[in-house]
Amino acid sequence: MDILFYRLTSSSLEATVTTFAERTLQRGGRMIVRGTGAARLDQLDAHLWAYRDDSFLPHGRDGTHDAEQPVLLTTKAGRPNAAGTVLLVDGARFEADGIDELDRLALIFDGHDAEATQAAREDWKKVTETGQTAVFWAEEDGRWVEKARSG
Repeated sequence: MDILFYRLTSSSLEATVTTFAERTLQRGGRMIVRGTGAARLDQLDAHLWAYRDDSFLPHGRDGTHDAEQPVLLTTKAGRPNAAGTVLLVDGARFEADGIDELDRLALIFDGHDAEATQAAREDWKKVTETGQTAVFWAEEDGRWVEKARSG
């Protein structure tokens, strides 16, 4: 499995998470969005309920029927909803434990934030040390372009 790194420079975290969630659910999968702060996850929660007038993405915050949630927003480790896709956002860090059980792992970081960029570089190194392939994606002209690949 490739570990994906997405550097946000023009898209919002909300838009990127929404795209991942829509595609994951279209494939019949489940997803976890793991962050580091409850307030930010509350913002994502509100966005996913109201991002379009004609629909919403079925999801929930941790502590509310976790195992039943197609998309679970959490600060905790683990995969209580048996998600195959995990997004690490807002400083959530890469851990090698359990990656063999995943279909997709993506680390999404703010490319305008020097600390977030440095943390992503450190995680890139950790990923390559595990023998996994790391793939770096950047935004160019409104689309995602693969910029680097390890291994």
